[in-house]
Amino acid sequence: MNGFQNVVSDSNRNEGPQSIRSDDTSDATHSTSPVTRGCLRRTKPATPGKYVGEANAAVILEVAKAVGAYLELSDVLGALITTLKPIVEFGAVGIVVRDGEYARLHSYCTEGAQPEHHDSVQRLLERYASDLDMEPLRTRIRINDHHLSVIMSSREPYVCADVETQRRFLTDDDFLKYGIRSYVALPLTKRGELIGVVDFLSVKCHSFTTEEVTLLRDVSHMLSIRVSNALAYEQTNVLKKQLQIENLLLQDEILERSIYEEIVGSSTSLQKVLAAIDKVARTDSTVLVTGETGTGKELIAHAIHRRSPRSARALVKVNCAALPSELIASELFGHEKGAFTGALQQRIGRFEAANGGTIFLDEIGELKMEMQIALLRVLQEKEFERVGGNRTLRTDVRVIAATNRDLHQEVCNGRFRMDLYYRLNVFPVHMPSLRERPGDISILIDYFAARLAGRMGKRIRQIEKRTLDAMLQYSWPGNIRELQNVIERGVILAEGEVFRLEPGALQSGPSQTLSPFARVPIGLAASAGCSKAERVNAI
Repeated sequence: MNGFQNVVSDSNRNEGPQSIRSDDTSDATHSTSPVTRGCLRRTKPATPGKYVGEANAAVILEVAKAVGAYLELSDVLGALITTLKPIVEFGAVGIVVRDGEYARLHSYCTEGAQPEHHDSVQRLLERYASDLDMEPLRTRIRINDHHLSVIMSSREPYVCADVETQRRFLTDDDFLKYGIRSYVALPLTKRGELIGVVDFLSVKCHSFTTEEVTLLRDVSHMLSIRVSNALAYEQTNVLKKQLQIENLLLQDEILERSIYEEIVGSSTSLQKVLAAIDKVARTDSTVLVTGETGTGKELIAHAIHRRSPRSARALVKVNCAALPSELIASELFGHEKGAFTGALQQRIGRFEAANGGTIFLDEIGELKMEMQIALLRVLQEKEFERVGGNRTLRTDVRVIAATNRDLHQEVCNGRFRMDLYYRLNVFPVHMPSLRERPGDISILIDYFAARLAGRMGKRIRQIEKRTLDAMLQYSWPGNIRELQNVIERGVILAEGEVFRLEPGALQSGPSQTLSPFARVPIGLAASAGCSKAERVNAI
C-alpha cells in the first residue's frame, strides 16, 4: 500500500492477536513479557546480555531527562521522538485517554512537527489534515472501536505490525488513510487504574521486537505520571473556570441584591427613577440627585456607580454638611505638610482619592460660597491644588451630588452660585418621597419587617390590620428612613409573630413640615395599599 513493502509473511497475516506467555518455548530467545500482537513475526531477534540492559538504562535516563524538562505534554512527546527514534522505528506518538465510554486523543506529535503552544489537538490535526488535503483524524471514538479496548482487558501492550492486514478497529482505518502501517500501544496507569494508552506509530510495517516493547513499556511508566498530572491539571482548570463563572454569577446576584437593596417598590414614579439610573450610569455625566431627607439618595449614587464603567474604582463619599467650614477644603483637596496648625504630614484629598472613580457629594447645598468657587473649578478644569501647596493636580473623576434643598430657589436667594448649579444639574434625578409613592408603603413594610426580624432571630408572619391602616395613613415626613426606624422599634418590641405598633406610636412632630420637593398632599397615602404579592424591584 502506498509503495510500502510488506515485511510480514503471509502465514502470519492470517493469525489473529495472541499473547506471548512465560511458558511459550517456541520462541525462547525473547523476553517472557506478554505482548498482545496482531502479528507474531519478529524482524529483530532479541539480544540478551549486559550490554542491552545498560543501553536501555542509558536510554531511560535520557527519556527521564526529556520528560522532566518540559511543561507541555506535546513538547514531551516531541522529545520522546528525538530520543527514541534512533532505537525504535516510529515517527509519531499519541496519547489516548479514557473519557467515559469513549477513547479521546489527548496529545499528538509527529516527527519534525513544531506545534504552536496552547494549540488544541483538534486544531493540530486539522492543520495537519489541511496540508494533506484530507479529513482530520477523529479525536473521540467509542472504546469498543479502538484498540484501547484490548488493553483494558489484557493490561498488556498491543502490537499491530501491519495495519492493512491486521486491522480490527475503526482507528485502524483512520491510520491507513494517513499512511500509518504499524503501531504499538502501551497502557498508561495510575495506581493500578488504566487511564489511557500511548501509541507509537510508524509509516513502515514493523513488528516491534520484545526488547523494543520492553523499552517502550518502561517509557510508558514515566509517561503515565505526566499524563495523570496533565489530566488532573485539566480537571483543575475546568473546576477553576466553573468556580470563576459561579463566582461571577454570585457576585452579580450579590450586586443585584445590594445595589438597590432598599430601593423597593413597584410604583410608576420609582420605575422612572430606576430607568433614569440605567440610562445615565453608562455615561460620565454629572448627576444631581434631589429629594427629601430619608428617601435614599445615597443608594441612587451607589447604583449609578456600580453600573458605570468606573465601577472597578472607588466611590468616595463626602457629607458636605458634616464637615466644619475650615476643614472642608482640606477634606476635598488635601493639604501639604505644615499647611496649617496640626498638618503634621501631607494628606491627599477626596478628589485625589477618587481619581478614576466617582465622588459623591452629599448635602451639596450646604457648601459655603468660597468652597462653591473651588468646586466649580474642579468641575470645569478637572484640576485643583492641595491646601498649602502650589502644584496643580489633575483628576479624572465623575461627580454625583445630592441635596434635599431646592437649589434653584437657593440660586434665586443668592445662596448658591448659578454657574455651579448648572454644572451640577446636567442630569437631574428626583427621588420621590413616600407621599409620592403611597402604593409602595405596604411592600416596604413587608420587606423591612422580614429583613429586620431575620437579623434579630425573630419571625414575623402577620401585620396587624390596625397597624397597617395607621402606617398607610401616616405622612412619613422622614420617608423611608423613618419607616425603617419605626418598623425596627416594633420588631424589637414584638413578642409573637404578629407585628403591631402601640397606639400613638406614629406622632406628628416639627419634622412634619413639607420640603420644597413635596408634590403630594398629606393624606393621599390613605387611599393606597397594595398586596404583598406585588413585585418588589431589587435590581
